[in-house]
Amino acid sequence: MNVGIWQILIVALVVLVLFGRGRISEMMGDFGKGISSFKKGMSEAEDITPKARIEPPAAGPAPTETPTPADKTDTTSA
Repeated sequence: MNVGIWQILIVALVVLVLFGRGRISEMMGDFGKGISSFKKGMSEAEDITPKARIEPPAAGPAPTETPTPADKTDTTSA
């Protein structure tokens, strides 16, 4: 489908009639404010330095498990 100059003009005319000149300029102003706010937020996010990370301990030999007194089962009956 080929969009020609006449189709663009008709759509622009319909939009102008529906919204009016003042409303369109207001919407474009809000759109521009949104873009500038987004750019400002992105630049602020880049300026934030990451906080110091706590590194996990280096991998060493696995600790051996020793049974604790609570782990032992009493085999004698009273």
